[in-house]
Amino acid sequence: MKALTERQTEVLSFISAYISKHKYPPAIRDLAGHFAISTKAAYDHLKALERKGQVRCTGNRSRAIEVLNSSLDDDIVVGVPILGNVAAGVPLLAEENLDGSISVSSRLISSGQHFALRVRGDSMRDAGIIDGDTAIIRQQERAENGDIVVAIIEEAITLKRFFLERNRARLEAENSEYPPIFTQNLRILGKLSAIVRAY
Repeated sequence: MKALTERQTEVLSFISAYISKHKYPPAIRDLAGHFAISTKAAYDHLKALERKGQVRCTGNRSRAIEVLNSSLDDDIVVGVPILGNVAAGVPLLAEENLDGSISVSSRLISSGQHFALRVRGDSMRDAGIIDGDTAIIRQQERAENGDIVVAIIEEAITLKRFFLERNRARLEAENSEYPPIFTQNLRILGKLSAIVRAY
């Protein structure tokens, strides 16, 4: 079975939650309204879920969607796009080129949009992040002190622990061999959600 996209996972979760709350399935217009998309787009998502064996639609009747996975706790596989490399060392040039995708359990990621980056370097090794890992990143522009983030500094991209100081940001490595990076010119791309490692 092919992996679900993030949007398909969100649609499936909405359908399951709707059935749990109302004791009957949503109509196509309910899906369209919830996601602020056209009824055609909602129908297309539903048909994609049906092709992937996640739901069954009975004929052309309204509210005839049956979820084939028994609960939201089922392990749904989500396809996350890989956008290149990120430095866990000195910053690398940012290359936002799609480089395939990685299938991960929906249990590893929270809501929202995600992307993946391959880790290069060892500056985050004491946080359990090593060269060759794949970092799953939740897209967001803000972070709390202590969060591990992917950030752009002068067109270079890096993975570090974030701290906001009075008039600058500090990016800390998790390896004493690397000094902190101080900057007033920083753009956060996202927060670390999970690490995937192949042995």
